[in-house]
Amino acid sequence: MIAASLFITLTTSPRLGLDLRGGTQIVLQTHDSPYAKADRGATDRTVEVLRKRIDALGVSETGLTRSGDNRVIVELPGVQDSGEALGVIRRTAQLSFHSVADTGGRAMLDEKGRPLNVGPAALSGKDVGKAQAGFDPQNLRGWFVTVGFRHDAAWQRLTAKAACAAPGDPVRRIAILLDDKVISSPQVDPSVQCGTGIPGGSTQITGEFGEKEAKNLAALVQGGALPVPVDVVEQRTVGPTLGAEAIDASARAAVIGVVLTALFVIWVYRLVGVIAAVGLAAYALISYAALAAMGATLTLPGLAGFVLAIGMAVDANVLVFERAREEQAAMPRRGVRVALVRGFHNAWSAIADSNMTTLLAAGLLFFLSSGPVRGFGITLSIGVLASFVSALLVTRVLAEWATGRRAVMARPSLTGLAGAGRVRRWIERRDPDLMRRRRLWLSVSGVAVALAVTGIVVRGLNLGVEFTGGRLVEYSTSRSVDADTARRAVSGAGFPHAVVQASGRDDVSVRTGNLTDDQEHRIREALQRHGGVVTKQRDERVGPSLGNELREKAVIALGAALGGQLVYLAVRFRWTFGAGAVLAMLHDVVIVTGLFAWSGRPVDGVFLAALLTIIGYSVNDSVVVFDRIRELWRADPKEPLARSANRAALQTVPRTVNTGMGALFILAALALLGGDSLTDFAVALLAGILVGTWSSVFTATPTALVLEGRTSAIAARRQAHAVRR
Repeated sequence: MIAASLFITLTTSPRLGLDLRGGTQIVLQTHDSPYAKADRGATDRTVEVLRKRIDALGVSETGLTRSGDNRVIVELPGVQDSGEALGVIRRTAQLSFHSVADTGGRAMLDEKGRPLNVGPAALSGKDVGKAQAGFDPQNLRGWFVTVGFRHDAAWQRLTAKAACAAPGDPVRRIAILLDDKVISSPQVDPSVQCGTGIPGGSTQITGEFGEKEAKNLAALVQGGALPVPVDVVEQRTVGPTLGAEAIDASARAAVIGVVLTALFVIWVYRLVGVIAAVGLAAYALISYAALAAMGATLTLPGLAGFVLAIGMAVDANVLVFERAREEQAAMPRRGVRVALVRGFHNAWSAIADSNMTTLLAAGLLFFLSSGPVRGFGITLSIGVLASFVSALLVTRVLAEWATGRRAVMARPSLTGLAGAGRVRRWIERRDPDLMRRRRLWLSVSGVAVALAVTGIVVRGLNLGVEFTGGRLVEYSTSRSVDADTARRAVSGAGFPHAVVQASGRDDVSVRTGNLTDDQEHRIREALQRHGGVVTKQRDERVGPSLGNELREKAVIALGAALGGQLVYLAVRFRWTFGAGAVLAMLHDVVIVTGLFAWSGRPVDGVFLAALLTIIGYSVNDSVVVFDRIRELWRADPKEPLARSANRAALQTVPRTVNTGMGALFILAALALLGGDSLTDFAVALLAGILVGTWSSVFTATPTALVLEGRTSAIAARRQAHAVRR
């Protein structure tokens, strides 16, 4: 498996999303017209027409896919000025060819503003076989468009009729209409005789065309008419430098975070820690190769998810090593290899359940989201599966081989398993009864939730453009511009209600409602007076209907995550445990959301990805504690549940601390070195891990105990009532 992964890594280049390599993504929505219904078939035909148009524009490696029944996603790598592409894409391009009459017909103006009587259509865009832009090297006609027809007879009949008029007569012209507007009205050559027409089935459209106008016209004519009209509901443009900076920043953060995580694991677990570090390297190789082999698109949130999963992949190793330490302490004469084997066996259920809950959250990200957030769900899913393989296959094989060597067996302290560890020894000396104060812990959690809800109500959420609709443009300036100066400049350009923020030393973001390209150009000119050279780094435009839809999807995703986790945990454990874990997850989500409300940080699609990851991480912690409670309760059913829960919480603290440290190294590196694009993502996850570590012990477990006590009390009262009857 490692050899195959290495081969794929060396021979296959990853497919980068537009937010990493730069370009424009446009989401179109088809809608009904008086002539056609915007169903799945019409949308498929629209995709084919758009593909012809974009191919004619010469944009390489374009991507066109249908999403649902009436959406089309267009990806244009390298295209920074999307205005021209949108002009070609959005037009229905109803092309038609008409005869010209001396009287009657429709009175129209030709391409030069002269009056023209246009007769009924004789040919349409469906009759066009090929259209191509050309240039006259003698510069007599300039740029022109050559149009070839599928059947030359119709074209010959149309020109034969026009040839019957006298040379110079307006009736001797052919009117070419695009979207009911005359774009050209060429004269039939005087040499063409009346009734004969032009054979060969081709013509040239001439006019005062530049190169771009000619190529765009050829693309429209070649593509033909769209079956149904389309509207732009979302548009994102990312500059190539911003994507390159994100890749470099993420790579630096990944290297530093992984090195620190590996050093921490080696420091805590010694020899098996070295093997775990090798397993982490194998995990990174396997998961990266899987992404490359699947042809998955690596987006910025996906890249962050890949880096984060490296830190979370250490969790399975820590679970096994801590269980092996317990086995070695209980039966030291059996040797560390036996303890390690039993550690893998005993940790299996906790690893399986925790990974399943994370996969559930990742699956919801994939099915209930779109764009970069969906890419995050894919990379997180692959990361979970790869960590499962690396821990239970790679690490296990190497660890069992190493601990079976005679030199290692003679000095078991080298393995890092022949000892309780610093955290465990401290806990064993103190032996605190945490669950005795369970109502106090629940009160503390309640106060934290109340503060978070207060922030959400009082401060409100700074919803990103994905959820509100509108336009967000980020600029980089050659001179430093503070936020107040940027706000005054944008307000002076006619946008006093725009949200203007300055981040870093030379970055300015402007968010407002509907903003045309001309208005955006005015804002850029206003900023140039203070910031020097202004470069557009990112441009996001989301329609209000799509914003409402994304908000609904976010609520559905969170609700489905909570409901799905509750059902899974109720089946695997008890309904009281499931309810405790779900309430702890809700506790974590509300507190992190409240933190973003108080701090004014943006709540956008990347924040949603972080929030669903927090749900997976939170339930992951709770599952480990509940798994230990179930094990202790089965071993001694007569022991009070509160005592078993307290022992379970104390026994899993080393695992929680060591796993959290591994993830914290990665996230701290992302927050400090990952750049502006990943800072909010890392901050949300940092807060989520800290709060989730608390809630798994001090919220989920006490809640389960309170619910279990009430359930037992109700059952006892019912039994006593039945006895009296």
